Amino acid sequence: MHKLISGIVDFRKNSLEDYRANFSGLVQGQSPDTLMIACCDSRVAPNVFASTNPGDLFVVRNIGNLVCPCHIVDPDSQQDSTAAAIEFALHGLNVKDIIICGHSECAAISAIVNGRSSEDEPHMQAWLRYAEPSYARFKAGFKLNSNLPIHNEVSQINVLQQIEHLKTYSLVKKHMKNGTLRVHGWWFDLATANVYYYDDPDKKFLLIDETSAAKFLNEE
Repeated sequence: MHKLISGIVDFRKNSLEDYRANFSGLVQGQSPDTLMIACCDSRVAPNVFASTNPGDLFVVRNIGNLVCPCHIVDPDSQQDSTAAAIEFALHGLNVKDIIICGHSECAAISAIVNGRSSEDEPHMQAWLRYAEPSYARFKAGFKLNSNLPIHNEVSQINVLQQIEHLKTYSLVKKHMKNGTLRVHGWWFDLATANVYYYDDPDKKFLLIDETSAAKFLNEE
């Protein structure tokens, strides 16, 4: 908490004037073109590694960057929080891209792989069941990168699994069919701060660098 308060004071002293015009321009509304569903791990900071400004990126963060399949969403529980964000992003903000962003050393994925359970975490255990199909795919022989430790391999597979969950939403299917929405899988490596994107033709995650970025942007 001390670091947060000190950071606010530092922001006011050294950065506020530079940001004031940006924030004042956002008062009337936001118009991000991308929704990112990322893990709420404190080490994963999408606005930092993507160098985005306020208003550029609509971000949803939860344990394990998970998406509850549409048919399982319970309006009486908090499971519909991410679902509501997906609907708002598409219907209210008209985003053109949705990114599912996983990361290395994900505690949620490690919990699935290691079979962790606790009576003190009933909500956690209920939530993590949406990652269980990812580990099931791995155990069934689905592989992306055998050089990675198992928990990181499953973390990458989980990105693809959550994309499948995302596609169960009618709005997502509608916009994809109309060609007004693209869905992407990203993976952030904590050790190197490198960001990878899933390339469907190659069936693997590729580093986002100057070369791949040019190819990626040319496909837009």
